Amino acid sequence: MTNTKISIRFFDNREVRAVWDEQNAKWWFSVLDIVALLIDQDDYNKTRNYWKYLKAKLKKENSQVVSVTTQLKILAPDGKKHLSDMLDYNGIIALGKVFPSKKANRFLEWFTYSDESIDGKSKTKAYALFESSLINNIEVGTTKGLQQIHAYLFGGLYDFAGQIRQKNISKDGFQFAPFRFLGNTLKQIEEMPETTLDEIVNKYIEMNIAHPFMEGNGRSTRLWLDLILKKHIKKCVDWSKISKQDYMNAMRLSPTNSNVLKSLLEQSLTHKINDREIFMKGIDYSYYYEETDK
Repeated sequence: MTNTKISIRFFDNREVRAVWDEQNAKWWFSVLDIVALLIDQDDYNKTRNYWKYLKAKLKKENSQVVSVTTQLKILAPDGKKHLSDMLDYNGIIALGKVFPSKKANRFLEWFTYSDESIDGKSKTKAYALFESSLINNIEVGTTKGLQQIHAYLFGGLYDFAGQIRQKNISKDGFQFAPFRFLGNTLKQIEEMPETTLDEIVNKYIEMNIAHPFMEGNGRSTRLWLDLILKKHIKKCVDWSKISKQDYMNAMRLSPTNSNVLKSLLEQSLTHKINDREIFMKGIDYSYYYEETDK
């Protein structure tokens, strides 16, 4: 089995990891991740022991859940890859039904939801960007480059894909740059230096304050940031190391205090700038940051 792509989904702020099986063209999902969230358990060993007990019980009952379980190597808490039990889509649905609870029902609703949303389709496009030749032709650090990214992610989904907004917008009481001055603002941002991490993060913060598009700014600008980092300091952000809460808090503070964000990003930098898994996980986290908490 060839599994070169790992995806991370989020349910109640918990990770559910999945591995893509190229040969059979399907996803395999981590059983331990799902058991942990269904029994609300943070301790890896307790989760593993619970699954061991449950698996033995299901085996006695001749449950299909055990018979369709396979093992794939995924990262364990010790930082090494170990074989772990995985189930495909139908197997996870069968597993969820073993847990008769409101949480299990909510999980199954979430898991079986067919994501035909704009975010779902855009995320698929973002995955494809890694294999696309466009990624090597995007202008780095310019407004045009950011527009290229936005147009790729949201082309065919928003009629304003890649277009600078013509209206004023705000979020949670914060007013982004007035559209009347946006042209000049973006020119000034473009001219900002980008040779050190400090300079690059300053530029990223200013672009976030500018918020040049009606929607999709965060997802586009994080990719834009990584391209600048790759070009000038030969590093990129491993977004999986930054929790949603920490990132959102750092971004809220960034217009008046940039140090929190700078520290957060610096601690999460990696030299794996051409690593497919780092890129894919980055997309998963980037889109997760934008999800509205229920």
